[in-house]
Amino acid sequence: CCVALIPQGCDPFAQTQRSKLQHRRARINQQINKEMRMRAGAENLFRATSNHKVKETVALELSYVNSNLQLLKEELEELNSSMDVYQNDSESISVPMIPLGLKETKELDLLVPLKDFISEHYGEEGVLFEKEIKEFMELRQAMRTPSRNEAGLELLMEYYNQLYFLDSRFFPPTRTLGVFFHWYDSLTGVPSHQRALAFEKGSVLFNLGALHTQIGARQDRASLAGLTQAIDAFQKAAGAFNYLKENFSNAPSLDMSAASLTMLVRLMVAQVQECVFEKMTLLRAQNDFLARLQLAQEAARVEDVYSLVHQTMSQPHVKDYVPFSWTTMVQVKSEHFKALSHYFAAIALCDCPGETPSDAELLEQEKAFLQFHVTMPEGPSLRVLLQDPEERRKLGKAHLRKAIMKHEEAMRIHGLCKILRKMDILQEVLSFAHKRSLSKYSEIDHEEDFFETGEAPDIHPKTHQKPEIKSPNFSQVKVTDLFHRLGPLSVFSAKNKWYPARRVHLMRGENGFGFTLRGDSPVLIAGVIPGGCAAEAGLKEGDYIISVNGKDCKWSKHAEVVQLLKSTGKEGVDIGVITLQGSECPKAVSHCPGLKDRCLPIKAEASLCNGECKPPSSKLLL
Repeated sequence: CCVALIPQGCDPFAQTQRSKLQHRRARINQQINKEMRMRAGAENLFRATSNHKVKETVALELSYVNSNLQLLKEELEELNSSMDVYQNDSESISVPMIPLGLKETKELDLLVPLKDFISEHYGEEGVLFEKEIKEFMELRQAMRTPSRNEAGLELLMEYYNQLYFLDSRFFPPTRTLGVFFHWYDSLTGVPSHQRALAFEKGSVLFNLGALHTQIGARQDRASLAGLTQAIDAFQKAAGAFNYLKENFSNAPSLDMSAASLTMLVRLMVAQVQECVFEKMTLLRAQNDFLARLQLAQEAARVEDVYSLVHQTMSQPHVKDYVPFSWTTMVQVKSEHFKALSHYFAAIALCDCPGETPSDAELLEQEKAFLQFHVTMPEGPSLRVLLQDPEERRKLGKAHLRKAIMKHEEAMRIHGLCKILRKMDILQEVLSFAHKRSLSKYSEIDHEEDFFETGEAPDIHPKTHQKPEIKSPNFSQVKVTDLFHRLGPLSVFSAKNKWYPARRVHLMRGENGFGFTLRGDSPVLIAGVIPGGCAAEAGLKEGDYIISVNGKDCKWSKHAEVVQLLKSTGKEGVDIGVITLQGSECPKAVSHCPGLKDRCLPIKAEASLCNGECKPPSSKLLL
């Protein structure tokens, strides 16, 4: 639905944990910007001077600045690692998800540049559009602090959609507006700026994805509703980052590079897959053999996707700026879910079924087990394995042994990261899973076991709900062009150029005004009768009528303009017209059925006529 009022963002000074974190990010970004300017100046001086004492002093200053930058980047990395701030407040125990902080931007004053452009390009008084310009700037200010809910997402989407109109109205392809858009890198805090509006669009789209990650992380994943919402949020985050990667190139900041966005898309898909596993644990019966096999395969799939994320994060161009806690968390989850896959395989073999399976059940189990392992385990045939409790126990023990090894590896990697060691919930989850596997192992371990526990084969990863990458639905939030009064975009856009507006006074002659009209918003003068009143007054074929007797007609329909012209008296009529440069009417075009022998001027987009152009039926010979 259209939003009539400019929505408000969150109070940036609100004392919530998230706002405090974002405020600290903004402060660190500014300090990094200051230190980088100092470093650039010092490096220029170092290169320019030949004085050895000056070189020594500058080298010392550079060392000090680089040290400060390193400390600031470590502080920013710690903020990027503050995952607990974004999690939900419920008492349920869930493995924390990785959210992203929002990109910060500097304030932008567009009042003078847009007023100047309106005066120069559109021939209108720029001061008359101050209200619209201020509304746009208020919208931009609000979207810097979106709330962590659906309203915040709509605010970012509304601003993004308004940028389409801003681009069409004020950014011609051959020149820039002279305005720089400043944004800070989400991961490094390094400032970047560009004149291109595409940088603004891309940064807003990045924040749309980041806000989805925060919404996903805050869901209570102990409930089915919370898991469903988390899955949806992470899929939409993946879609936003993927759309950004496919549609924006040459980003000046590392967080929006193709390598970084690929990593973020894969991370979001992995978090979706983790939620799918958690959803399965809620929905599936825990004492059913096939259900436990499915859980084991789901866990193996989660391990698979997190392993891919870890490989992506370890790439040379990515590992230098991804927080160490992220890389460690991803590696911990990979090991943790591999351990869970072997644990569920073990309890499927050892605990289910309690009774001898029927022939039909045995056939179904065989079918499922054939697709369960990557390679078939050594030993007896499949049927014997499934029917013999002792053989099942042996294989289950092998799976448990591997699960315990992977649990211990996850805990070892977790202990290497100072930030993760502070996360009590993660420590509790890893410890609980490890103790549970140890308890099960001691339960099935018999003193009379003289066989050597073999190596459990890997479990074939499989999921019953493949993650979707949901691209942003920009049409979901409909907006009205704030600069609507400038006229229809088909004509009144930054890419079109026209001659100065003319005012023509016409007196109706014996044969009327002597011209014909076509189209709507704005109405086009389709033909001028030679020797008629219109021709003598200077009207030309291809002129657009923008006013009649002072009434603005840029958005007027064909019939409305005809009625205004018909209602004129003996004193005549004043018509305001504009002519697009290079607008001599070409021959007919086949894609517009209403144009039989003439078409819209060159430079006007033919697609904008929508096939609704009307033949010249209004011959004003009144």
